[in-house]
Amino acid sequence: MKNTIYIIFSLILFVSCKDTKKVEKATVNEWETLFNGEDLTGWDTYLGMPYKEGQDIWNQKKLPDYQPFGLNNDPLNVFSVVEVDGKPALRLSGEVYGGISTTKEYENYHLQLEFKWGTLKFAPRLDAVRDSGLLYHGTDEQGTEAGFWLRSQEMQVQEGDTGDYWGIAGAQVDIRTEMRVDTLYQYNPQGELRHFGDGSELGRNVKKFPDNEKPTGEWNTLDLYTYQTKSAHVVNGKVTMILENSRITIDSITKPLTKGKIQLQTEGAEVYYRNIKIKLIDKLPEF
Repeated sequence: MKNTIYIIFSLILFVSCKDTKKVEKATVNEWETLFNGEDLTGWDTYLGMPYKEGQDIWNQKKLPDYQPFGLNNDPLNVFSVVEVDGKPALRLSGEVYGGISTTKEYENYHLQLEFKWGTLKFAPRLDAVRDSGLLYHGTDEQGTEAGFWLRSQEMQVQEGDTGDYWGIAGAQVDIRTEMRVDTLYQYNPQGELRHFGDGSELGRNVKKFPDNEKPTGEWNTLDLYTYQTKSAHVVNGKVTMILENSRITIDSITKPLTKGKIQLQTEGAEVYYRNIKIKLIDKLPEF
């Protein structure tokens, strides 16, 4: 009897282990849809305070009457699901600065999405190029950066600058670059490995290379690969930047930054996102 029980228990344990292995294997290289095309399930919204004429938008938090819309409070319908070109899309109107972020955190993944610029613009960017952004490894409280965004790394989404890097609220990386004549640094895979981000004397912005964004009004495909402390920005199939040693400094303490939420910025311009999906990876591709 004891032998029979032991055999049955062993079989159950064997089957459980096999099932577990199947589940673990299935999570790598299988796409998960982040936008269901119907509503904002799986996402949180966050909005700062509406812009007032003459206001220093980057210092809203210092205003005596500072009162952001905050978390999941969107009375102006800045975030919505619409149909564009016959397919569902996530619309970010741009009317108020802020972002829409995944409720879950992700690490070691390939993210893919499409974006297209709308026509509307809002102050204080009425005369500026259209701007948004793909933030990744988002952490800490909503609105930490300037009252609008999470601490994070940024893959820039901006007319003419899509694929650039920005370090947000303490985030830093190392990128191989060369100096351009306008004193900005531009990605060069054979360039010197330099430090960028908050606290760097070189600043927190690096220009992409090459420029592979399609004309305004056309859909663009963005791919973001991130594995451990390394990531790659890819625009319409071309690598525009490889980033290394992702880290963050908070209160003089620096630590690796390898995971977090994904956030899309609303920043003064109407933009549409669609076909947002993600899959886990166990290594970076050979670019």
